[in-house]
Amino acid sequence: MKTLSIKGEIRKTPGKKSSRILRRNNQIPCILYGGKEETYFSSDERNFKKLIYSPDAYNVKLSIGAKELNAVMQEVQFHPVTDKILHIDFLELFENKPTALHIPVILKGNSIGVLDGGQLIQKMRKLKVKALPSKLPDYIEIDIEDIQIGGSVKVGDLSVEGVEMLDGDNVVILRVKTPRSLKALEEEIEALAGDTPEVEGEAVEGAEGETAEGEGAEGEGAEGTEAEGKPEEGNKGSDETSKASGEGS
Repeated sequence: MKTLSIKGEIRKTPGKKSSRILRRNNQIPCILYGGKEETYFSSDERNFKKLIYSPDAYNVKLSIGAKELNAVMQEVQFHPVTDKILHIDFLELFENKPTALHIPVILKGNSIGVLDGGQLIQKMRKLKVKALPSKLPDYIEIDIEDIQIGGSVKVGDLSVEGVEMLDGDNVVILRVKTPRSLKALEEEIEALAGDTPEVEGEAVEGAEGETAEGEGAEGEGAEGTEAEGKPEEGNKGSDETSKASGEGS
């Protein structure tokens, strides 16, 4: 891990009152635990900016009075309104004792799924691991080149020598989602596919309707022909009447 040196002063009277006085003087009250005894100290607020406002994990070399100790930052408390640093907890490191720490995640490469139009969603930017101080990595690198649309990387997919992953195996670190517009298009296509039988049915009914209308037209034509034929029958009857009259006369 990267190393950062911070010099602190022993706090002889730890407590809320002394902590408020320290903060008014731009000093941050801190505590170091994990060793034989807890150590209360303070340091200038500016000394912590690189440690806190950075995605990197640091091995902190603390110089407190005559002591020099290795530690890692465990917890930071911020003011709920101003976001100013209120308090910092440190955990002392020992070479033969495994330590739990949050390590940043670094992505490598360009995902095939993203190049095809997918959307990369990174849910975990730090992972909690446990290892000996000498085995703690600066970061955990994940190669995403082969991840296609719909693919994901879970904690259980990772393996780092000498490092134990403390997050659950099923925890999703990242995934490549189908773009919203493409997803909407696929849903529309599926909806249309589901309506296809009804569309075909309507087309058949329409054809039958046209056929019926055609038959109606033919019927009208037939009726018209019969109508035209009736006068001929009437004319025939008139001729016979005339003939009968002639014979009678």
